[in-house]
Amino acid sequence: MLIFIERVGPLATVQDLGRQGWFDSGVGQAGAADRGSLRLANRLVGNPEGFAAIEVLLGGLALRADGHLTVAVTGAPAPAFVDGTPVGHASVLELDEGQVLRLGSASTGLRSYVAVRGGIDVAKVLGSRSRDTLSGIGPEPLAIGTQLPVGPPPRTFPTVEFAPVALRPELLTIRACPGPRADWFTDPDQLFRGSWIVSADTDRVGARLDRLAGPPLVRSVTRELPSEGVALGSVQVPPSGQPVVFLADHPITGGYPVIAVVLDADVDRVAQARPGEKLVFVAAPAISVADSTVRA
Repeated sequence: MLIFIERVGPLATVQDLGRQGWFDSGVGQAGAADRGSLRLANRLVGNPEGFAAIEVLLGGLALRADGHLTVAVTGAPAPAFVDGTPVGHASVLELDEGQVLRLGSASTGLRSYVAVRGGIDVAKVLGSRSRDTLSGIGPEPLAIGTQLPVGPPPRTFPTVEFAPVALRPELLTIRACPGPRADWFTDPDQLFRGSWIVSADTDRVGARLDRLAGPPLVRSVTRELPSEGVALGSVQVPPSGQPVVFLADHPITGGYPVIAVVLDADVDRVAQARPGEKLVFVAAPAISVADSTVRA
């Protein structure tokens, strides 16, 4: 069975939960920027959580079913229509052969996820079907005319018809713990004072932040930093003073100091923050390696 792509917005890619175990070869994990929304979409259609789905930036996707499909749309609540009829967000949808699912523009959030029962069955690259936009590894971004194969349905079946999803707050509160180079700043706690706004210069590699209110980040150590490993959620500060929160396609090494690391549980929320959205950092206790929820 195939899915035919009839329209694409700013960007749509195939994503699963990423490729594991290739950091020593210089290959990052990639995968869904909002892993929780991918997992939810897969659970709704009865798939294992890690099956590949479509990640849609800011809506604008239209796809046509080649046969009967069970699908779900999660993440940013883009208005969805089947042959022009509005359908629910985070709910189980049934498409018959020839029917078209269209996504409009979400009023909040940045990335929507379209899962299909059986998963998107493109070829794996290094164990994953994910597109890494930084390295160019994985399937090409979707375009008009792209045909996506659907895998065989799993033995499990959907158990609910829809999932209640909390509304996004007006002000995002992001928890972070001190980074390995916090001592390179005159006062690293300045990150947690005042508020920040998501810059337009934001993508799957990282969310760049501009200072909205509060003191700037000032380095006390100005010498060059040799490139060192960086984890998902690292808050790196380049010479501009605009911190960047590393997301799914982040480089595995970096040459700017990491002032803090966002807790793994909050990385998905940063990935859904759209340009112009406000956020504040709150300090989380330093965590040991054994107890850490900060992951590479």
